[in-house]
Amino acid sequence: MKRRYFLVGLCAIVPAHAASLRTMTTLQGQQVYLRDLFDDAGVNADRVLGPGPGPGGRIIVEARQLKAIAKQYGVDWQPVSGADRAVLEWPGRPLSRDDVLAAVRTALVARGAAVDCDVEIPGFNPPIIPLSGSSAPLVTQLDYDQELGRFTAVLSVTGKGMDPISIRIGGEVSDVIELPVATTRLSAGTIAGPDDVRMARVHTVTVHVDVVHDPAMVIGMQLKRQIQAGVPIPVSELMQPTQITRGDPVRLQLEVGALSLTGQGVALESGAIGERIRVRNVSTQAVLEAEVVGPGVVRVVPGTSPITPQARAGITTARGG
Repeated sequence: MKRRYFLVGLCAIVPAHAASLRTMTTLQGQQVYLRDLFDDAGVNADRVLGPGPGPGGRIIVEARQLKAIAKQYGVDWQPVSGADRAVLEWPGRPLSRDDVLAAVRTALVARGAAVDCDVEIPGFNPPIIPLSGSSAPLVTQLDYDQELGRFTAVLSVTGKGMDPISIRIGGEVSDVIELPVATTRLSAGTIAGPDDVRMARVHTVTVHVDVVHDPAMVIGMQLKRQIQAGVPIPVSELMQPTQITRGDPVRLQLEVGALSLTGQGVALESGAIGERIRVRNVSTQAVLEAEVVGPGVVRVVPGTSPITPQARAGITTARGG
């Protein structure tokens, strides 16, 4: 019997249709409704209370303010303690940097920039937009200096349920070209292989010399100097691989009409195929000019006058006199 009276008394204290506080609410737009704060808010549930946080933001409604709102709009709710509160969030995400760059590039191309130009926006802090729905960036008030490769503009972002955003941006524009570059740092003397070269987009303003445009021009060639990774390869730094090194024994070939002669010599210089180097005939000690035709093989250049030790001594004496 006592339990029955207790239940009756409890029902009298807490009405059957009393509202309940929503402690955490995910908003779907920029407006806050009464129903975002209370379940079973009554006939005024769809009443707009005011603007909420921006995308990615939150607001907190404390117990005292909640009590005042409930009283104003006839909501059957009372705070249990001063710690009661409601948190309202509107999920957001940063605007895609790629979307911004695409919008800027479209505007720049319309003003004369290359279609595949490279755009940089240093220090750009993307605005926060709603997590759901689409937001379209638009570039206006574009000021583009093609000679200096610089631009300024206004970036506007609009989307369903959000206030328009407008921010000023600025950056740099560079024309780019696809060129072979070193995959890794290549030391001087390296004979480049297929894995040593890759194609990459390179800013044209960084290319100051005649560089290789086709990887086939690099593969199999020897580097005169060190090339850093990611750097285009100057044509002047390539040479045929060295076939003969200074001091190497070489086989001399001499063709005089239908007569072919051979002999032994020593290379006085290093050389690649097709290059001319000086060699010494080990039999006569004469110094000859010869063309490298293969590993360890040179062909004496027709018409070359041998420089014998006696001839060199005569030249020295004449110069001394």
